[in-house]
Amino acid sequence: MGTTGNDQDRIRGDHGSAEKPAPRALVAGATGYIGGRLVPGLLDAGYRVRCLARDPRRLRDQPWAGRVETAKADVTRPDTLPDAFADVDVLYYLVHALGTGADFEETDRRAALAVGRAAKAAGVRRIVYLGGLSPRQVPERFLSPHLRSRAEVGRILLDSGVPTAQLRAAVIIGSGSASFEMLRYLTERLPVMVTPSWVNTRIQPIAVRDVLRCLVAAARLPDDVSRSFDIGGPDILTYRRMMDRYAAVARLPRRLVLPVPVLTPGLSSLWVGLVTPVPSGIARPLVESLRHEVVCREHDFARYAPDPPEGLIGFDEAVRLALRRVRDADVATRWSSASLPGAPSDPLPTDPDWSGGSLYEDRREVSVDAGPKALWRVVEGIGGENGWYSFPLAWSLRGLLDRLVGGVGLRRGRRDPHALRVGDSLDFWRVEEIEPGRLLRLRAEMRLPGRAWLELTVTPDGASRATYRQRALFRPHGLAGHAYWWSVAPFHAIVFGGMARNIAHRARTYQGA
Repeated sequence: MGTTGNDQDRIRGDHGSAEKPAPRALVAGATGYIGGRLVPGLLDAGYRVRCLARDPRRLRDQPWAGRVETAKADVTRPDTLPDAFADVDVLYYLVHALGTGADFEETDRRAALAVGRAAKAAGVRRIVYLGGLSPRQVPERFLSPHLRSRAEVGRILLDSGVPTAQLRAAVIIGSGSASFEMLRYLTERLPVMVTPSWVNTRIQPIAVRDVLRCLVAAARLPDDVSRSFDIGGPDILTYRRMMDRYAAVARLPRRLVLPVPVLTPGLSSLWVGLVTPVPSGIARPLVESLRHEVVCREHDFARYAPDPPEGLIGFDEAVRLALRRVRDADVATRWSSASLPGAPSDPLPTDPDWSGGSLYEDRREVSVDAGPKALWRVVEGIGGENGWYSFPLAWSLRGLLDRLVGGVGLRRGRRDPHALRVGDSLDFWRVEEIEPGRLLRLRAEMRLPGRAWLELTVTPDGASRATYRQRALFRPHGLAGHAYWWSVAPFHAIVFGGMARNIAHRARTYQGA
């Protein structure tokens, strides 16, 4: 476990005569959308912060990385938790298994039980959990699996014996959130929409800034407060009205919405998955949740943390702020920031500690009449709007096929159009390693009968020349994996060969500009 100078921070006692360590907050889910934004808020509020992650390397490039501790642990493995929970005052539990498959409820249940027991054993003073807003007068067994799992996790933590604040929110509006991306793409891409009946469900959205403010404030609740709180913004809208209001803020023509009752949640999620960057595996739980009215039943949290003098952020302003962040390429985290439980963490094949096995490899090397800086600019800019520099139709078809089988496809894009950091999602890849100016390694997250990597390297050859090297690695699983490699091998010369040549050409263009 690493520590930083942040451990030396002190706060004065009640009488100002003694000093004691600042309270320590442990953030489980720091690699995710909310967690990655909560950490700097806690640091600014004076907390020492420890981040729990299955792979702490994914936090290395965060702008706040040098101000926090890291703990390597997995909430689904109880034996890894005691060290991470030691000397923790407040635990933020922001982990869920949404999108991991049909058994995500069982995964969430096991993780919550393990976390509750570990927090109790370690003497944690408080747990703060961000859950989902449940509809009124709907028995839990009739809720969508997503909402039912969130409710169960909250109940497990409340029963853990540690004072717990469960903050329950509906749709979170902020740049990069899954709910915002779904709303944004549906509205922008479809001026005429044939939609399911859930577009008429009432929802109380909340701006991500208000969510973060409430989360930070929840750490200071009195020790005898252990309960759920509904948190929401000032507006109650139907999803259809949200699309209308989004279009108005974004200065788009009014959208024509034609609700039809025959679209099931399954069909709706496939439709959302094809139109938006959110894959159907994540879209389906979100869509199922929209079948129910989710409106706050109380506003009790304001008793302990009053609303700002200017009031809560309204829907229109939340959309305006989010769009500004998107336009300025200033999106701190995205829904795709978090890696899913069970994601592979084995070493790169050919590394010294690799256990061996079958491995296929495609290597390309090009000498480039451009300096290493120009070449690296192209390498780091790959994906998203820039594409993959070869046979766009082939990449698009591969992305479409991935989405049809429940994968993430190509539409996740990039968090930032110019810069990458470890852990960023990049279309259907994730940045596994980056050494600025030299190396970019991507791990595939599309549905494959095996595991795949794409490694791009830049080697200087004087001030005005460089060598570009490219490796595509595939470790097959079973006969299907071998069959997959040989079925796509005939296209490698076009796809990977063209990619290497076009990257070199683009670098020469930058050099001459």
